[in-house]
Amino acid sequence: MEIRIGIANTGRELNFETNESAADVKKSLAAALDANATHVTLSDAKGNSYIIPTAALAYVELGTEESRRVGFVA
Repeated sequence: MEIRIGIANTGRELNFETNESAADVKKSLAAALDANATHVTLSDAKGNSYIIPTAALAYVELGTEESRRVGFVA
């Protein structure tokens, strides 16, 4: 699943793919925001970790969980 995260006062966005489900990502983000945590940690499909400050979150866009099709579609 692809995740795009907008950071406030930054021209670029954080974009990566993860093996976690959309429900798990939503759950971890909601838990961090509800607990007034200073940051949330997410990991991508390659094993890299991202520490994101919750105060700077502008938006989070979660992509679809289905895999991409290969080949031509008629």
